Amino acid sequence: MTQDEAESLLREAGKAGDDDFPLLEAAIACAVHEDPARNAEHARDLAKIGVERLSERLRRESPEEALAETMAGDLGLTGDLFTYEHPDNACVVAVAERRRGLPVALGIYYLHVARRCGLTVQGVDFPGHFLLRIETPEGPLALDPFSEGRVVLPSELTRRALHAGLTPNVADRLDRLMAPASDREVLIRLQNNVFARAANARDYGQAERAALRRALLDPLDHRPWLDVAAAREGQGALAGALQALATASALDGGAALAARAQRERVRLQLN
Repeated sequence: MTQDEAESLLREAGKAGDDDFPLLEAAIACAVHEDPARNAEHARDLAKIGVERLSERLRRESPEEALAETMAGDLGLTGDLFTYEHPDNACVVAVAERRRGLPVALGIYYLHVARRCGLTVQGVDFPGHFLLRIETPEGPLALDPFSEGRVVLPSELTRRALHAGLTPNVADRLDRLMAPASDREVLIRLQNNVFARAANARDYGQAERAALRRALLDPLDHRPWLDVAAAREGQGALAGALQALATASALDGGAALAARAQRERVRLQLN
């Protein structure tokens, strides 16, 4: 897959409905778009093995146990505790090679493998730490892909929510804490992570690419284009920044005022 092919795949994914969103393939496209030298087959091979192993385990184990043992035990996927900020932790192809990564990057494999085996698993956009929700005969359970797929008890969810700054009346609402996120939102969360890290490091080229991927994945959202504009301005590409700001304004009139103010500031630098 070339970078142009990856961009085309992301554009098509952006047009797909939530029920048809190609999570793993779109995540692979994000990885190749960032680094065309990545070998996408590493990710596909890992996912294929995961489906085979989980299918076997489900014959004798509960869904949550089988999923955790497959992903963490058989495939060796776990959170990167020692080099958490390593950029490869946010790349699903690199995760397949290293078997370590961020919660949301690991979670993409959990979601893909579980669904191929008939399990109902969804992402949870939990503040500060991505989680998974798996439906069981006893009710939904929260799983932590960063901690080898272990079950997160309700009391621990509340503690984490309070630590993340949620108010007590929200932190006690398990229905809200475990609200499912769409696959599109899951992948956008991963790209948000890439963007934030790149922006903090003033790697504006990478920041622009991550913001552009978000724009392709959700073509009706104006906010990624504001980030594209900021990243282009950081590179001195002022004409490109103005173009991105114009796109943001066209997508959402509510953003027009902020975008217009930012656009005027950039335009002044051209004079």
